[in-house]
Amino acid sequence: MIGRIPVLDVHPLVDCGRRPAKAVAGETFQVTATVFREGHDAVAANVVLRSPSGRPGPWTPMRELAPGTDRWGAEVTPDSEGRWTYTVEAWSDPVATWRHAAGIKIPAGIDTALVLAEGAELYERAAEGVPKRDGREAVLAAVDALRDESKPAEARLAAALAPEARAALDRHPLRELVTASRPHPLVVERRRALYGSWYEMFPRSEGARYETPKPRRGRGAKTAEPQPPRVVSGTFRTAAERLPAVAAMGFDVVYLPPIHPIGTTHRKGPNNSLTPAPHDVGVPWAIGSAEGGHDAVHPDLGTLEDFAHFVETARTLRLEVALDFALQCSPDHPWVEKHPEWFQHRADGSIAYAENPPKKYQDIYPIAFDKDLPGIVAESVRILRFWMDRGVRIFRVDNPHTKPVIFWEKAIAEINRTDPDVIFLAEAFTRPAMMRTLGAIGFQQSYTYFTWRNTRQELTDYVRELAGETAAFMRPNFFVNTPDILPGYLQEGGRPAFEARAVLAATLSPSWGVYAGYELCENTPIHHGSEEYLDSEKYEIRPRDWEAAEREGRSLAPLITSLNRIRRRHPALQQLRDVHFHAADNDAVIAYSKRSGSNILLVVVNLDPHHTQEATVSLDMPQLGLDRHESVPVRDELTGASYHWGRTFYVRLEPGVTPAHIAVLRPSPPTGGSPTP
Repeated sequence: MIGRIPVLDVHPLVDCGRRPAKAVAGETFQVTATVFREGHDAVAANVVLRSPSGRPGPWTPMRELAPGTDRWGAEVTPDSEGRWTYTVEAWSDPVATWRHAAGIKIPAGIDTALVLAEGAELYERAAEGVPKRDGREAVLAAVDALRDESKPAEARLAAALAPEARAALDRHPLRELVTASRPHPLVVERRRALYGSWYEMFPRSEGARYETPKPRRGRGAKTAEPQPPRVVSGTFRTAAERLPAVAAMGFDVVYLPPIHPIGTTHRKGPNNSLTPAPHDVGVPWAIGSAEGGHDAVHPDLGTLEDFAHFVETARTLRLEVALDFALQCSPDHPWVEKHPEWFQHRADGSIAYAENPPKKYQDIYPIAFDKDLPGIVAESVRILRFWMDRGVRIFRVDNPHTKPVIFWEKAIAEINRTDPDVIFLAEAFTRPAMMRTLGAIGFQQSYTYFTWRNTRQELTDYVRELAGETAAFMRPNFFVNTPDILPGYLQEGGRPAFEARAVLAATLSPSWGVYAGYELCENTPIHHGSEEYLDSEKYEIRPRDWEAAEREGRSLAPLITSLNRIRRRHPALQQLRDVHFHAADNDAVIAYSKRSGSNILLVVVNLDPHHTQEATVSLDMPQLGLDRHESVPVRDELTGASYHWGRTFYVRLEPGVTPAHIAVLRPSPPTGGSPTP
């Protein structure tokens, strides 16, 4: 039923209000609603946030977003984690109604005495709701002036409209016919759910080394034959030695692909071959062997104690460990024997392996969830809690879109019911409806289509979508590459392409990530037209000489370090919802601003990795809080150069030299302090 003052179409609203909208502690977002009433009397509205303890916060006044639209909005900021609600209250505003009528009637001499008397009575009633310490005397002075017949009518009206009285009544309005929307749910999570820099690494490659076996004498041979070198796996201990370098680049999260035992049945060899050699290590996502399943670690990596050492080393470096949760198994997983009902059996009695035609994954069995959904939920929750007890509070979930949505809703709800700080990242490169639904039912973050958005129009449209209403329930993480995805842009553009994509990901999204090897500009595909890496780390161990790359100037680590430092220094880059694109007269150049309070950054990027591009950028000055003809000082956070930019300015961006500007408007003098993590 519509209330006395209609309050309609409240946003954000997820699944018609059946599911909570999302924010993180300290995040500002806008609440909007359609508010109107019959006739010509004025209406007003406000938002009331109610904390998890049930305490209503100070209500936030709303304003009409565009005159005549009846669409009202206000920005609110929950300050702590937990389950909140927000309510829109609309009300008749008799003081505003009187001010409007008096402003017309008194200059025209219409009902002057009556209008002034009504105003005095109204202000006197309103003064009762104004605290004495917060302007009541100013309102009562207006009452006295309205009743002072010794003064001209215009002077009496002017006294009622005096700034002091108006401000007091704006803070403590006289509200009539108050009508509230129903409370809408809001879940407020920790900041890592929105903001962070991720680094993906395979522990078996970190600290791996080549070893030459002793010569072997074949049957009947007179001399021993030399054996080819083979690679020896790195361990959790050797991988921990890489963590200081990861932390030095400014990352917040180190993400590990599956660390569990790998099956041998149908094991894949290098480059996804079906004929592995005896020493080929297999795919980490083919989980499970006689040595254990999802709650075990691969013996080549070490023990659970070694994993604990890795987690503790990361913690001392202010890194969180994210662990892959891949709900599938190899034919050798203990589940295959213990829970055969969890798998799909074919007509010949064999278990169906995973397929995504034309791709075949003979080494992986998918789960048949409908055979025993409660049992699979219970086992999944047990596994997640097993790793939570060992310091893991973030899970990157492999291919969640190939599992029932109801499964994730139940499992995530069960975990977050007792541990709301645990974060789930959906690796769901799939259709928009599924990606959005996974966000709505509980996933705190999602991979996105960013990897395939390259042109200015593609990037502009997609980021606007993510920063709009979608931001209320789906938070993006812009990974520039993954072990599965080597995009064509990186294959063809060389180092300048890697630089441009890093700048875009780090400044367009509050969460971004790189897969190890990105800083070395690894970009060789297995064949033309494929997004698979040649000699992919999914199938083999890939030792890398990080020190040589940095010593020889081949590493992008300095740029990545600068980007993460800039992100930590500027709150504007730690939020999603306030991003605005500006015009440039060259389609190869993209310009956008991000804003958080007084912190405003303007980013200009050359999207062409092959050629120098020039452009005139035209700024939307009101969007930046600037006058049309104003010129402001800016400092390029990448180079340290300073400029004065006005409504239009010229840029020249040369690949490999100046790929982008990341400029802070009205920069503050350096303080010499450490950036806030």
